[in-house]
Amino acid sequence: MPLAKILLFYAFAPLADPDAIRLWQRDLCESLGLRGRILISKDGVNGTLGGEMSALKRYIRKTRDHAALQAADFKWSEGTGLDADGRSLDFPKLSVKVRDEIVSFGAPGELAVDADGVVGGGARLTPDALHDLVDERGDEVVFFDGRNALEAAIGRFRDAIVPPTETTRDFVDLLDSGAYDHLKGRPVVTYCTGGIRCEVLSSLMASRGFGEVYQLEGGIVRYGERYGDDGLWDGSLYVFDGRGSVDFSDHTAVIGRCAGCGAPTKRTANCPDASCRRQFVACESCDAVPCGEHAAAG
Repeated sequence: MPLAKILLFYAFAPLADPDAIRLWQRDLCESLGLRGRILISKDGVNGTLGGEMSALKRYIRKTRDHAALQAADFKWSEGTGLDADGRSLDFPKLSVKVRDEIVSFGAPGELAVDADGVVGGGARLTPDALHDLVDERGDEVVFFDGRNALEAAIGRFRDAIVPPTETTRDFVDLLDSGAYDHLKGRPVVTYCTGGIRCEVLSSLMASRGFGEVYQLEGGIVRYGERYGDDGLWDGSLYVFDGRGSVDFSDHTAVIGRCAGCGAPTKRTANCPDASCRRQFVACESCDAVPCGEHAAAG
């Protein structure tokens, strides 16, 4: 039986003709029956694709044929399944678009990229090197969540700082406000799902005077592959596809709390009010509670 897989990937590299890359990537994905989302800019490519494993392996080989994308970081996870046509059940369609930023911080003019990737980003830490840093520096180390607050509500590194962000664009204003200036003398480890947001976030922090900034290489995904739920991570990993979240073991802690009733849950749901674009942590019983009641309860 064909195996359904999810591929998470990115590459920071100067791209002379993003629209040509868009057409090539769209045609490649369509020829392989892949669904998902790919964003392209002059600074690189960011994507998540779902499909049959052999098709995704062919996609990787073809994508790495492009000189600028040879060093793309690809990560695998389990998909939910395939439909009768062999297409991913985790994505409704294929979307390939050109944007000013492949990660929307709202600061395209601040990002510098060369053939080696992001210029001025935080020092990279493998999962093992992260543990070494914590063993050496102890409570001095600060974990800084580079995702949206909703994502952190169901899973995060222990004692992490979780900025009150609804979108990635909120980070620049928060950093410029001075809210985290007290961390500038401490080792700050930025982390995010697969690593791409922290490539940019760590560079934004370094340019604002954070003197010892790190980024978790490969993000939470690689950390979970290495340590599962037996390290410094607690809870489930929020993902932007039909799965909703993924766990790293059979003993994943449930740290999320339903915004309606307070019950432990890792589920997230869209607000049932058509005029509201927010998401909430919500158990099945409270899935349809209007956003005003969620706010009052939370």
